[in-house]
Amino acid sequence: MTARYAIYYAPPEGSALWRKASAWLGRDAATGEDVARPVIAGLDGLDMDALTADPRHYGFHATLKAPFELAAGKTESELLAAAAEVAAGLTPFEAAIAPAALGRFLAFRLQDGEAEMSALHAASVRGFEPFRAPLGDADLTRRRKANLTPEQDERLVTWGYPYIFEDFRFHMTLTGAIRDEQVRGQVLTALQDHFSPESGPHRFDGVAVFRQTDRQAPFDVLQRFPFRAAVAA
Repeated sequence: MTARYAIYYAPPEGSALWRKASAWLGRDAATGEDVARPVIAGLDGLDMDALTADPRHYGFHATLKAPFELAAGKTESELLAAAAEVAAGLTPFEAAIAPAALGRFLAFRLQDGEAEMSALHAASVRGFEPFRAPLGDADLTRRRKANLTPEQDERLVTWGYPYIFEDFRFHMTLTGAIRDEQVRGQVLTALQDHFSPESGPHRFDGVAVFRQTDRQAPFDVLQRFPFRAAVAA
């Protein structure tokens, strides 16, 4: 089986947001261990394992560069060295975040700071591209089931993911798709209340390399790299 890697934003391990979001998902991607999920008012009767199955698989994160296999001749240690180099050239910034809807999904989304986040996203897409193996036919076919625009299909082939650059939407996913609008609103209200202490200004000060040992395995944090000014501080 071939490992896959991803460049994600993830809060520092041990931070209040990381601990609380990992508990919500029921799994800590930094330790690889299941964690006890809190009892949250207003969610009685919902299947929490099913509600959080998809984001639990990937770990609490926001995608900066989507999962990829390593290009021929590239190694994991080289990828980590590149991540340290990229992070050393970036500067921390603050932006407000809060639970919100993204279509049928619920996630932490930006309330401001779009320009800074878009710059971080673009730097990650471009900076790690030399490490990405071209997508195989199975992955191309799977992605194209989403009825991509011609521009998105071109990005899929060129960069390995269709929803980048002007189609990028920062989100730290908290649920899978919730088709019932009433249930979706119920869960969103509960999440906004539960995460109210963690909503508002958030310091973005690092990127993380996640690894998936095979396509069935969950993603785990391999290493997190602080930005230049974060190290200096």
